[in-house]
Amino acid sequence: MTSSFEIVTRAAVPAEALFDASRDIGAHVASMRGTGERAIGGVTSGLIGLDETVTWRAWHFGIPFRMTSRVTELERPHRFVDEQTTGPFRLFRHEHLYVERDGMTVMTDRVTLASPVLGRLAERLVLVPYLRRLLTRRAEHLATTLSG
Repeated sequence: MTSSFEIVTRAAVPAEALFDASRDIGAHVASMRGTGERAIGGVTSGLIGLDETVTWRAWHFGIPFRMTSRVTELERPHRFVDEQTTGPFRLFRHEHLYVERDGMTVMTDRVTLASPVLGRLAERLVLVPYLRRLLTRRAEHLATTLSG
């Protein structure tokens, strides 16, 4: 079983700027201060690109996690996809979309995941709400940092 969710964020910044900020390792680390997340392998600074990987170490639910993701698709400045290659999920796919409308950029995060244990119940009750909050904070951080 898999679960999916979507987050839509509007920002008064060009799509290119938000697209690049979303691929910037330093910006990601700054947006995830509460989890102690840091890049420990692969691309550890600057912009991650197509077919490149990054390995993250972070604390979630009081437990240290490691996850390696690869950028599997990239169409600057409109879309990129990162997918877990090793880590805590059976499946984790994050699609990032950017569209300019009426002087704003609409950034859409689409996440599909599969829990390693307890299946759909764990996804619905724990993982999806937790990840939705985490990624909403990240999106708001990126939008606020770029526009202010």
